Amino acid sequence: MSIFERVNRLFPLWAILFALCAAWQPEWFTGLAAQIQLLLAIIMFAMGLTLSRHDFLGVIRAPLPIVVGLILQFSIMPLAALLVSWALGLSPELTTGMVLVGATAGGTASNVMTWLAGGNVALSVSMTLVSTLVSVAATPLLTWALVGQSVEVPVWGMFLSIAKLVIAPIALGVIIHHFLGQQIKRVEPALATLAMVAIVIIIAIVVGLNAGRLATLGPMVALAVVLHNAIGLAGGYNIGRLLGFDKRTSRTIAIEVGMQNSGLAVSLASQFFSATSALPGALFSVWHNVSGSLLAGYWKRRSVDDEPAQSLAK
Repeated sequence: MSIFERVNRLFPLWAILFALCAAWQPEWFTGLAAQIQLLLAIIMFAMGLTLSRHDFLGVIRAPLPIVVGLILQFSIMPLAALLVSWALGLSPELTTGMVLVGATAGGTASNVMTWLAGGNVALSVSMTLVSTLVSVAATPLLTWALVGQSVEVPVWGMFLSIAKLVIAPIALGVIIHHFLGQQIKRVEPALATLAMVAIVIIIAIVVGLNAGRLATLGPMVALAVVLHNAIGLAGGYNIGRLLGFDKRTSRTIAIEVGMQNSGLAVSLASQFFSATSALPGALFSVWHNVSGSLLAGYWKRRSVDDEPAQSLAK
């Protein structure tokens, strides 16, 4: 195992450590607030570099799980975010941040967690890719539909921002992969480390910007984030099994639905709303990697059979 792979496996630890550093010394990171969008573009570019045309063929080979995962991604997560926010009495700003997290695509870390959990990695990559493409329209429209009555949602601005921050870097990465695929394969762990560092810095920036609010907002927002993530993981797995997918596929759907592109949510909240709205995304970035790692370890220790459950999916 390379040094990069060892570092990458400690992702949740780095996220927690940097978040604690930012809460302790926020000035170390607040000056980087203007770089959040650049950091997100770096993450998306690194992801694009690891994708090939074979990943796109996965969409054609297994369309049903992808369609189901996509529907769950953009129904369970945004609705759960809104309901949890209402139940806990969160402010309109925090509710907007929660819905932004729920309305984004699956996170890139879901592919790693799927591998660790013994899931279907090719399916996970395909689901992340498709949900990312759909999020260009779905994220701003869902945010507008769910919280547009309480805050002004700049749908067109968010649409353009997602296209610039997500689609363009991924497309550039895929093009470069087409010509330099073999060389890129050898440095994929380093690319994952680059993306991890960027995510960790984004988390630290947002925590630093909210350092003064953490004492009052932190515990309640943390509870909201934990509940939101748990609903996504449990809903994705159990609905997958009810629809007849095998355990490997259901694990993949669960992780893909429960782990969001919270870095994008943070970037959009910072750009179009407020630092407070970015707090749920920052805490989600930390927590979903912790919960994903724990769940992946739990599932990895349990055998997977490929027999589908009895259901309509047969």
